[in-house]
Amino acid sequence: MRNPTRLAIAGVPLVLLLAACGGGEDPYAPSGGGEGGGGGGPIVVGSANFPESTLLAQIYAQALEAEGIEVETQLDIGSREVYYDQVAEGNLSVFPEYNGALLFHLDPEATSGDTEATNEAVRAALPEGLEILESSPAENKDSITVTQETAEQEDLETIADLADVAGDMTLGAPAEFETRTQGVPGLADVYGVEFGEFRPLEGNLLVEGLRGGDVQAANMFTTDPAFTSGEFVALEDPENLFGAQNVTPLINAEAVDQEARDVLNAVSAELTTEILTELDSRVQVDHEEADEVAADWLAEAGLA
Repeated sequence: MRNPTRLAIAGVPLVLLLAACGGGEDPYAPSGGGEGGGGGGPIVVGSANFPESTLLAQIYAQALEAEGIEVETQLDIGSREVYYDQVAEGNLSVFPEYNGALLFHLDPEATSGDTEATNEAVRAALPEGLEILESSPAENKDSITVTQETAEQEDLETIADLADVAGDMTLGAPAEFETRTQGVPGLADVYGVEFGEFRPLEGNLLVEGLRGGDVQAANMFTTDPAFTSGEFVALEDPENLFGAQNVTPLINAEAVDQEARDVLNAVSAELTTEILTELDSRVQVDHEEADEVAADWLAEAGLA
């Protein structure tokens, strides 16, 4: 994700809420009563406005509902700059975050680390009233990806293995990756990897560029549905250049009681990168509804 990279995904125009914050009833304020998660009303689970976030919100929300906890959802809210404040204000109770991206939102000068170090830093940086729960093994993070054929031909397993061959390769990535610390400069500084050419590409053009040989390596997210084809290999990042980006619920502490926390942690424990990639593919490639995909997986996992 791009720590800054994930911010790029979530950093869309600050729609919604901005107009609503000037006055009148807040459309994101929880409504109704009943047995919620500790604040006297329903637990409100939010999502950003990209498919994986919506899918994750559905997964966590439906798991809570399966335990008889009253839940509402507020989906497709927008960028982190919008939804983070809504969690802080109590209008949202639970938000499926990415720990590394959240850390860089809280502290732009933070350094990348593994899951444990990242969560420790996030907890230290969060204001009173906000907490993160246990992180899922599932990560959606930046990667340097090559085709399976290239990995076998060049004996590539980690990013470091590119050092001797990258000079003859073209790297495809979003334009900003060329100058970001956790991009081209970081590859050179941390791994001694310098590509012969950089080609700005995004989205499906990266996938097609790898398939067609226009680029020999690409900056892709690790839950990209393209990984389900078996054609591509995300090279390991042993030095944590890209840092941890585990799916990690961000909560308003007063709104989420221990019962709800236990449910959310149980979901996170079962969610892996491989599973999330497969579920993303069903939503983004097969165009299944996120709520139905969430329900199917929760049932299979024994969580609903």
